[in-house]
Amino acid sequence: MNFPDGLFTGTWEIAGFVMLGLTWLWCLRTAPWRRLADSGQLNVWFGAIVVLTLLWSMKAGVKPGLNLHLLGATALTLMFGRQLAIVGLSIVMAAITLNGAAGWAAYALNVLLTAAFPCFVAGLLLKIVERYLPPNFFCYVFCAAFFGAGLTVVSTGLLATVVLWLAGVYPAAMLFEDYFPYFALLGFAEAWLNGAAITLMVVYYPSWVGSFDDRRYLFKR
Repeated sequence: MNFPDGLFTGTWEIAGFVMLGLTWLWCLRTAPWRRLADSGQLNVWFGAIVVLTLLWSMKAGVKPGLNLHLLGATALTLMFGRQLAIVGLSIVMAAITLNGAAGWAAYALNVLLTAAFPCFVAGLLLKIVERYLPPNFFCYVFCAAFFGAGLTVVSTGLLATVVLWLAGVYPAAMLFEDYFPYFALLGFAEAWLNGAAITLMVVYYPSWVGSFDDRRYLFKR
């Protein structure tokens, strides 16, 4: 992740910007912007962006494009929904790119792989939890926040691996043996951090977590 310039051909980069433009258009049209009209919620949103910018700046890797870092996409999705999470993570990626940790030509692909896709996965897992599991506080924390974050990271790593392979950047054998397995470790770390963060916010600042409905999880009859 955090692909530099020159890693992909122009066709991949152009297709990435087209898909990102459509994604941004959907976000701008459907995002719950009224929530950010509250100065308190706006400050939390910007604060989360700053924290994730610092997290994304701490990465490990040995070859161009084969970097690993925490995502935070699940936490931001649970807090503000998919659209605002994608917009927020797009700002994070812009800051990372401006700092020289990624390339502007690959910006769209970076956002799609590390922001849009994981936010959609996190949102889908949340819907599955809400529909098929009991309205229980621990189901929300462990399934949506803890396991949801881990699965989101692993699925994002799988997509990044496949994209690098299809684009001919690195051979499949090297990617699946020396790159993708580390996402399991990263997913475990993200699951713990995300689960702890969401639990603390739900307990002390429940208004920060928009997807948590206390009438559903705490005060149900």
